[in-house]
Amino acid sequence: MRTYGQYCPIARGAEIFAERWTPLIIRNLYLGCGSFGEILEGAPGLSRTLLSQRLKHLERLGIVESARKTDGRGRHYELTPAGHDLFTVCRSLGEWGAHWLEIAPEHLDPFVALWSMCNMLRRDRLPARRVVIRFDFTGRRRPERYWLLIEHGDTEICKTYPGLDEDLYVTSEAEAFVRWHAGQLAWAEAIRDRRIRLHGPSWLVRAFPTWNARSAFAHIKPPSRTTASLAG
Repeated sequence: MRTYGQYCPIARGAEIFAERWTPLIIRNLYLGCGSFGEILEGAPGLSRTLLSQRLKHLERLGIVESARKTDGRGRHYELTPAGHDLFTVCRSLGEWGAHWLEIAPEHLDPFVALWSMCNMLRRDRLPARRVVIRFDFTGRRRPERYWLLIEHGDTEICKTYPGLDEDLYVTSEAEAFVRWHAGQLAWAEAIRDRRIRLHGPSWLVRAFPTWNARSAFAHIKPPSRTTASLAG
């Protein structure tokens, strides 16, 4: 374990927080990802081996705690009080990033935006019946297709056809969907320019955009281009 060898609380805290993937693991746990698989799904590119190492290290530090699931299959993870306090650092970092950093092409992963949207849904506005939504994302090296299942307030993202009738079809440029969720593109503008298109029952077409509470940082506006010294 690398250390700065300093008593300074910033240095000591950075030894934990600045470890690669740790902030994202803390974020996912805060959002309610309780199982190993759920945490992993929200961090594309993170290996199972490294996640296991990080979780064990965070448990030793008293930031994360876990217990065996009642069915005996795997463990349930959650943040301790220290972990919840550490998330305030994640939130501050996110606010800084939303204000000062632009979204670059390499950040336009629609799956991550869809995963984030599922964690920010307004549960009280979701329909009582089961709804299956197919998403077709364009503008990447190759088109991407996912399915979102909503039932009784629970959601699941499928990367393969779930074998259920599809109720709503969403065809979107990856960039438009990411920027809409991030609060940088208005829904009316995306629809008007046909960057996001919906096909299905009119009540679902009208309701869909109202379900998404959007990114927790959607309210933060970047500085003007003339003052954004970190942009690009």
